[in-house]
Amino acid sequence: MEQTSTGEGRRGVSRRAVALWLRLLRLTQAKGQELGEQLRACDLSPAQFDVIAQIGSAEGLTQRDLAQRLVVTEGNITQLLDKMQQRGLVARHPEGRCNHLWLSGAGRELYCRVVPAQEQRIAKMFEALTDREQAELLRLVRKLQRQP
Repeated sequence: MEQTSTGEGRRGVSRRAVALWLRLLRLTQAKGQELGEQLRACDLSPAQFDVIAQIGSAEGLTQRDLAQRLVVTEGNITQLLDKMQQRGLVARHPEGRCNHLWLSGAGRELYCRVVPAQEQRIAKMFEALTDREQAELLRLVRKLQRQP
C-alpha cells in the first residue's frame, strides 16, 4: 500500500477526504437551513436573497453577469427575475441585447433591511475562528474551487 508523508496508507487519505467532505456538507446544510429560515420570515428564498444582495451591491449589472456570479444558467436567472419583477423588487432596463438590473424602491428597502442582518448572522457563524483562520479557510476553499 502506498504511504503518505504522514505514514497513512492511501485508504486513510481517502477516508479523511470523505470525512472532510461530509462534515463540510453537513455544516453547510445545517447553517444554510438556519439562514433560510430567517429569509423565509422575510418572504425570500435563498436564491432571491442572492439576487437582491448581488444587484444591491452592483446595480446596473447585466442578467448574464448575475448568472455568472450566482453560477446558474441565464434561463434560471430569467425565471427568478420574472417572479421578482412581478413582486416589484427588481427592474430590468434593456440596453441593446442586454438587460441591466436595478432594485426598485421596495427592493432597495428589502436590501437595506435584510442584507446587513444576514451578513451579521453569517459573521456570527465564523466567530469561532480567528481572523487569520478565516483568511486561511477562505484561501483553502478557493484552492479547492480552482481544482479541475
